[in-house]
Parts: sequence; C-alpha cells; structure tokens
Amino acid sequence: MSGEKKQEQRLLRLGLPKGSLQNAAIEKLAKAGYRIQASSRSYIPYVDDPELEIRFIRAQEISRYVEHGNLDAGLTGHDWIVENGSKVHEVGEFIFSKATSRPARWVLAVPENSPIRSVKDLEGKRIAAEVVNITKAYLRRHGVKAFVEFSWGATEVKAHEMVDAIVDVTETGASLRANKLRVVDTLLVSTPRLIANRQAWKDSWKRRKIETLAMLLRGALEAESKVGLKMNVPRKSLEKLVSALPALRNPTISPLAREEWVAVETIINESVVRELIPQLKALGAEGIIEYPLNKVVY
Repeated sequence: MSGEKKQEQRLLRLGLPKGSLQNAAIEKLAKAGYRIQASSRSYIPYVDDPELEIRFIRAQEISRYVEHGNLDAGLTGHDWIVENGSKVHEVGEFIFSKATSRPARWVLAVPENSPIRSVKDLEGKRIAAEVVNITKAYLRRHGVKAFVEFSWGATEVKAHEMVDAIVDVTETGASLRANKLRVVDTLLVSTPRLIANRQAWKDSWKRRKIETLAMLLRGALEAESKVGLKMNVPRKSLEKLVSALPALRNPTISPLAREEWVAVETIINESVVRELIPQLKALGAEGIIEYPLNKVVY
C-alpha cells in the first residue's frame, strides 16, 4: 500500500426545501445539470455529483442550519432568513419562474367587516402569525403594542373567531378573498435565495462549488423565459430585417453555401415569439426554427 495519505473527498452539503417546494427545486436543479432522485419520504436523496450532498429540510429551518454550519449552503425564502435572524452570506436571488411566479407577500389581514383599517388600530389586539418575529418587528416600527401568537396553520379561519387579525403569506390574494378577508398592509415581500454559511464561503473550494451551482441554476432559470430562433434570410433583406426588429440587434449571422442567403440565429423572450415569427416571414425569412434552451449564461 502506498505511503501517501489518501486525499479526503471534498463535499458540499446543500439544503433544499422539503414539502411543497421540493419538486420545483428538483426540477430547477435538473435543468442546471444536477440529477436528483428522491422518494416522497426521503430526506437524503441521490445526486449525480459525488462532491455534493443534499438534505431536504423545511424551508423555515434551512437558514438556521446554514448559519450553524450543519449545511454549507441552502435554498430558502428571504422571509425565513429574516424571521430566524440568520447571519448567513446571501449568494443571490433565484425566482423560480419569471413568466408566472409572483413574490410571496406576508400581509396583515382582517375580516372584511372589521373596523381595523391600519396598523395603529391593532393597539391591544391579538394577532395570529407563523412569522412571529417579523410581525413583532413590524409592530415595533409603528409603535404599536399587540399580542402576537404563533399559528400552526389554518390561519385564515382564526381571523373570524379567535383573533383580531392575522399575518399570512399570499401570492395572488385569492385565498384571502375566498375566506372573506381584507388586506390591511404588507409586512414583507419574499423571494427564494441561495445562502451560504459564512465559514464555508471563506473556504475557496466550497465557494467555487457554490458559485458554480449558482451560475448554472441562474442560467437554467434565465433560459425558462427565452427560446432560440434559427432562420435563413436573403442577404439583400438582412439589413432591413435587423433594423426593423430590435430583438435581433445582436444575432449570429453565418454564410450559407448559396452566397445570396445567410443563416441568422438569436435568442428572444418566448412571450414575443407569436408576434415575431409572422414579421420575420414577411421580411423574407425562411426555414424558421424555434427551439427551447437549457441554460442562458451571461
């Protein structure tokens, strides 16, 4: 046996949100190039990167475990970082879908017929909230003293019978309206964040690993709202096509075997494709191909 000491396997331990966000996190990381296999009851899934270990943890707890060093990095909401008061390094914001997703909002809500119209009307009242620390900080900022109790769930129901107001999370407000609740104020707007333990961030190997993960994940998310377009364009029409369509300011232009034609390739927002393709056709483009993208890295 060689006398050389076997090099220790370097590992980055990453926390992903367990529960409703688990499938979305797995899907996004798959687009970033990380294949994860997990059963519904598994907290330690398989990932096809020997330098990466993943733990599924409730989003509410991830920032605490990252701060304490049990995890090197994690993906969780800005709201839970604030609620836990976690001292971590924020690598970046990662909105899961720019096309459809709205930020989560923690709002103060009351029954539609409640006399409460502003935070000042909460003096001496009782509030149910899952984010107790965020709610207490909000009240302090406004100089209001009220009792805040932790809510284990079904918070909307409590507003009508058990408390004077609630603080609940919403994206569209549909659930609140369905429960005949009125939003009084917004306490916090939250989006997903990739965070790192401060000591792990100082480790050069772990930092490079986290930065690579962030770059690939950001590229995968950026690609979701964009598509690639290829087409053949008569050379005589090229200048007019480019000048008429600002989306094609920086296309890739390649010569074809037939000198009077060129190939044009570009990346555009998927939302404008249905209006753009007829314009391209009218300007002389032929053989137009639209294709999906896995990543767009700037």
